[in-house]
Amino acid sequence: MILIIDDDASIRSSLSFLLKRAGFEVNAVSGPKEALDAVRILAPELILMDMNFTLTTSGEEGLHLLRQVKIFHPNVPVILMTAWGSIQLAVLGMKAGAFDFITKPWNNLVLLNSVRNALKLSEQKDSEPISRSEADKKFHFDKIIGQSSALMDVLGTVSRIASTTAPVLITGESGTGKELIAEAIHTNSLRTKNPFVKVNLGGVSQNLFESEMFGHKKGAFTDAYNDRTGRFEMANGGTIFLDEIGDLDMSCQVKLLRVLQDQTFEVLGDSNPRKADVRVVSATNRNLWDMVTEHTFREDLFYRINLISIHLPALRERAEDIPLLAKFFACQYAERNNLPEFRFTSDALIYLQRLPYPGNIRELKNLVERTILVCRKPILDARDFEKQGGKALDVKQTQETIALKGMTLDELEKQSILSAIDKYDGNLSHVAMALGISRASLYRRLEKYDITLRK
Repeated sequence: MILIIDDDASIRSSLSFLLKRAGFEVNAVSGPKEALDAVRILAPELILMDMNFTLTTSGEEGLHLLRQVKIFHPNVPVILMTAWGSIQLAVLGMKAGAFDFITKPWNNLVLLNSVRNALKLSEQKDSEPISRSEADKKFHFDKIIGQSSALMDVLGTVSRIASTTAPVLITGESGTGKELIAEAIHTNSLRTKNPFVKVNLGGVSQNLFESEMFGHKKGAFTDAYNDRTGRFEMANGGTIFLDEIGDLDMSCQVKLLRVLQDQTFEVLGDSNPRKADVRVVSATNRNLWDMVTEHTFREDLFYRINLISIHLPALRERAEDIPLLAKFFACQYAERNNLPEFRFTSDALIYLQRLPYPGNIRELKNLVERTILVCRKPILDARDFEKQGGKALDVKQTQETIALKGMTLDELEKQSILSAIDKYDGNLSHVAMALGISRASLYRRLEKYDITLRK
């Protein structure tokens, strides 16, 4: 049963009709007193509530009621309803434990998606951990290598949330495989036959953002010689992957929030709104909450993209997966180049597990391929990897790595870059290769962290 709490009779009537027509049982009440009476005797599966019940618009009544409802039913998801101009109230509600927020006037499709997501995720909250063999039988995780407990926690979350349309935020250091997880979410969803569109927001300039994301009509601006289809329209019916969302300019964040909130957008040069039936998966290696507190990332956008959060562990935190990954990369390399199979001695695999990998999986892949290319041996040992720049952690380095655990993602990334610069004596080509990133990406990070090279 869904409990609706709103002092406007027409809204109660409209919501009741919409939800009943969608197959839900509904009970509607007009205010906080009636709501508390209802939650004392009923067991709602979900609560849909307004934030204001008198002439005041502070939202305090709604926040107070939310806290009271959570006392009676702490695990029942609550979806808040508020006007667009009062989204900050909804953000306060999310902090107080609400599942999601919908703006008035609502989009029926958006509202129903939020209701279904809340109910489905609530049902799956206490599901059992999944093993690798179970995961491979039920889901498509063939591109993801490993079976460590840290990785299986991630795959377990993916298996639970893939069939919903809930927005997902994937966090983790550079090179941990965030794009692969985003693709796995899409592949295992009901949208798998529709497009999976990838956008690197770090490479989209502020001036071209609207054209890139929403498209433009011929003649909309200088040099607009042809119509252009935007990324949201390309992804219609499917999933859009917004990589490096932490690099998005504040003015572009407002434009993105609009389309995520209303599921509509306007093509430049065309005033007719278009619908965007798109699931949004975002990723970043930055600490967005720190950016929110520093006022460089919008708090309302943070809550809009962060309905489901998945954190990818660094490779050093899943060392038991390193032998599997190394063998996989060696096999891939041999197949691509029509070469016989490469094998590793046990000492080589142990050695690889002791490396720090500031560039994570990308760095391991580069190291394996570089070693194969240079050594040209069918069986690789620890000395081969050491010659290619793979330096295992000694006791002092291990202590330093443990100390890094208290750092933010940005601090860890900066420290990794500084360590690589020191290790390769400022040779940026070697630094980029070791970190598993391009030189252009390395230059952006040097500028971002104000790192100056010694002359």
